[in-house]
Amino acid sequence: MRTQVGIVGAGPAGLLLAHLLQLRGIESVVLDVQSRAAIEQTIRAGILEQGTADLLRDAGVGARMARESKIHHGINLAFEGGLHRIDLTGLSGGRSVVVYPQHEVLVDLIAQRLADDGDLRFGVADVAVDGIEGEPSITFTHDGATQRLDCDFVVGADGSHSQCRRLVTGRRDFFRQYPFAWFGILAEAPPSYDELIYAHSDRGFVLVSTRSPTVQRLYFQCDPATAVDDWSDDRIWAEFAARLAPAGVKVQDGPIFKKDVLQFRSFVAEPMQRGRLFLVGDAAHTVPPTGAKGLNLAVADVRVLERALGAWYSGDAAPLAAYTATALRRVWRVQWFSWWMTSMLHRFPDDAGEFDLRRQIAELQLVTSSEAAARTLAEHYVGAPPGV
Repeated sequence: MRTQVGIVGAGPAGLLLAHLLQLRGIESVVLDVQSRAAIEQTIRAGILEQGTADLLRDAGVGARMARESKIHHGINLAFEGGLHRIDLTGLSGGRSVVVYPQHEVLVDLIAQRLADDGDLRFGVADVAVDGIEGEPSITFTHDGATQRLDCDFVVGADGSHSQCRRLVTGRRDFFRQYPFAWFGILAEAPPSYDELIYAHSDRGFVLVSTRSPTVQRLYFQCDPATAVDDWSDDRIWAEFAARLAPAGVKVQDGPIFKKDVLQFRSFVAEPMQRGRLFLVGDAAHTVPPTGAKGLNLAVADVRVLERALGAWYSGDAAPLAAYTATALRRVWRVQWFSWWMTSMLHRFPDDAGEFDLRRQIAELQLVTSSEAAARTLAEHYVGAPPGV
């Protein structure tokens, strides 16, 4: 087989890239080792930046998002017994965020790919990429047969355990492991609040989030070695109550149907390309979930890469050569923002006791009392400023 762009990974980054390339008249084939059912049922973060939502609408894959999502114009910071609202829309020039789960984005992108008769193959095995310095090819097994796909370019959109990343030899990896994790639950319950709550407490951080009118997603800070089975439903709801009570917040409880522990890591690979291989999304970087940036940062990579590929096929190779430099400007800005939100809201076990606790409170007071500080948070939460 032959195509113009071979894409390894059928997550949001790979599928959105394939769709945007098709709109430009550029052919692609998308491969993934997982089944369609496994991909569509993987529940992930559900906050879309203004730019991400706009891109999905402009690309013709945002109709269901527009019908079923909820727009949030603010978030709330809870600390020292009070609840303080950050007016995202008012502070960011009219922008906002959209609550729409990542697995629903995937469902929409897969449906569009199939409706467009795009080549999308689930359940492949033995994927191997060769020839990235000259004439790339991808070999794989599908339906029991070994096949070879020749292409002009290969894109690694294969997640945080990327096989494609290993081919970018000579790269420099930047990594940070945080000394805590999030205990997350999905519960059948109505929303506890109209907008998200980020809560700082002596017992650790809490995020009161949402997924739909009937399903809620909540997290509390925990030790990375926490065992899910050690936490009964009653114990979980009691912990949320204890951490949120000082701020006067009460969560709506209900049957918990999923529990998991989410580890906290920051990672960036430089460069994000080698020869005719390019990395996007988690294959190139990960961020802590505090600022809900993972999916949005992957979409930003895709936007840069699809424009660069479009330019290459039009005779201009410069944007593709500059892909890493262009993408990393936003990647590192988002790394900073995610670290800032994380360090401001979480209790670090190795902190200097009361000193750091008081430092965090002072920072939260600054963000909620200074318009300039609040604007910095709002502008980055709804999406890094244009050009970054």
